[in-house]
Amino acid sequence: MTTTTETAHALPTDLDAVDLTDPRTFVTGDPAELHDLWQRFRTERPVHHHRATGGLPGFWALTRYEDVMAVYKDSSRFTSERGNVLSTLLQGGDSAAGKMLAVSDGARHRAIRNLMLKSFSPRALGHVVEQVRGRTRDLLSQVLDRDGFDYAEAMAEHIPMGTICDLMAVPPQDRQALLDWNKQVLSADSSEGTADEAWLARNEILLYFSDLARSRRKNPGDDVISALATGEIEGRPLTEEEIIFNCYSLIIGGDESSRMASIGAVLGFIEHPEQWRAFKAGEVTVDSATEEVLRWTTPAMHFGRRALVDVEIAGRTIPAGDIVTLWNTSANFDGDVFADPRSYDLARTPNKHVTFGFGPHFCLGAFLGREELKALLAAMRDMVGAIEPKGEARRVYSNFLYGYSSLPVAFRGA
Repeated sequence: MTTTTETAHALPTDLDAVDLTDPRTFVTGDPAELHDLWQRFRTERPVHHHRATGGLPGFWALTRYEDVMAVYKDSSRFTSERGNVLSTLLQGGDSAAGKMLAVSDGARHRAIRNLMLKSFSPRALGHVVEQVRGRTRDLLSQVLDRDGFDYAEAMAEHIPMGTICDLMAVPPQDRQALLDWNKQVLSADSSEGTADEAWLARNEILLYFSDLARSRRKNPGDDVISALATGEIEGRPLTEEEIIFNCYSLIIGGDESSRMASIGAVLGFIEHPEQWRAFKAGEVTVDSATEEVLRWTTPAMHFGRRALVDVEIAGRTIPAGDIVTLWNTSANFDGDVFADPRSYDLARTPNKHVTFGFGPHFCLGAFLGREELKALLAAMRDMVGAIEPKGEARRVYSNFLYGYSSLPVAFRGA
């Protein structure tokens, strides 16, 4: 299957000319070109100082698994409180710093995380997981034996959003609006999306959860918003900003990455039919297939930190205050860690990918994200006999998310 985007362009051969802030870098026509680029960075420039671009400051890019893991683990010398992705780091910080889990550190981070963990334990999520499985099979039954449909629109948009909304007890009538806002915040279907649209969408989400949090404070349930709205740390309730920002983080993180991984799973089956046959025949477990899909797709291409002190990595000194970006999309294909990394091997083991990050900021929703993929894969193995491409897949336009916004296919019943 071919992939398209209106903004595809050739990648520079000079590593100093590569612009990691530009979404066009990641929508090049052939994913193999990106793999070649990351291989060159890992080999020639594993600790690369990226030039300043468009009036924004320069930053460091780490591409080897070993170095990425070292920074993920090191919360004493690197902070998330001044942003954790390029879009906020390059602007000087994040307005949610110290309030939202993803951009908090230290004791407050641990306290908020522990409060939220109660809602994310496998035991607490039992009913949500059952709903995921039922929703996935229901959606799949609706598209079987159609002449063709857009998997991204008909299925992938509804499974993760439905799941995180179940967890947060978001009313069904509000879910489509949240999905539309989410898509505007982190990615776009093309270069036509603007920074102003993303800012407006972000504010719409924040305002929505402000209203919902006030309602849950008065009439709490057993959902995660109620846990935040009624929870206390050291005898004091969370501030309204802390509640709203963490709701925002959950809805953004719970939708986009899972949606990209889901679409990538189906595309992977199309592009590697031998893997589909092995999976369909029961030669590969759902668990191992899930981990390989997560590694192969790596929806969140990077995360970032700021150095608190001078730090030496691989012989280069990163000065205090500098931005450091950790490129998961490269680390997950590091040949020093993954045998034959460009091979899509659903039986791969071990598979210690960094798709969910690592260390103190390891993704809170990792269990739920895995369960969503497992539900999809199990349903496909039971219900789908054949997968047929029906058109060109379209890449999202982002320097943070990697994946597809459209995937025309047909599923034939088993």
